[in-house]
Amino acid sequence: MEDKYIWEEFKNEKDHALSYIYHQNVDFLFFYGKKFTADESFILDIIQELFYDLIKSRKNLGSTDNIRLYLLKSFRRKLLYGIANKKKLDKQNCDYSLEPGIVFSVEEEFIRSEDQSRKMMLVRQGMKELNAKQREIIYYKFTCDFDYSQICDIMSISYDSARKLVSRGINSLKKYLSENNFVFMFIFRKLTS
Repeated sequence: MEDKYIWEEFKNEKDHALSYIYHQNVDFLFFYGKKFTADESFILDIIQELFYDLIKSRKNLGSTDNIRLYLLKSFRRKLLYGIANKKKLDKQNCDYSLEPGIVFSVEEEFIRSEDQSRKMMLVRQGMKELNAKQREIIYYKFTCDFDYSQICDIMSISYDSARKLVSRGINSLKKYLSENNFVFMFIFRKLTS
């Protein structure tokens, strides 16, 4: 279904639209939340709070043609706010992070073969060399397939900043991998095309 239509149905209190939106996005939001914390009940509470707030204020919501982007932006804001509050209450709690622990599915393919373990280690180390913003933006760009304007909206940064972050992240990863004699060009052709 087209997002614009289903969103209007949701705003007009159609239960089928709420059900559709929830079922299409709950797993995505849950796994996104796992990048910040392993506390599954906390993540589920934030998702519940997000949908409660949406239902409560649906008549006043604006329009959207990308429901997942809308939900991700709202969920991220609620999640970061919740994490910040948890950190204030328990300063020694290391289970919550304001920066997502982004791991790429490309890595999973390397794990399958034992002779790829060195490559896997290098990719992981290369990702650690990136700063948190670079890892986050590369996740949105290449895993979520969001365009730059959507990424700017999620991260509250300018278009130029988003492009620079992606470019610097890819260049840093390329540099790290090439310094370690790792041929990784087939993936970068895919990422930059």
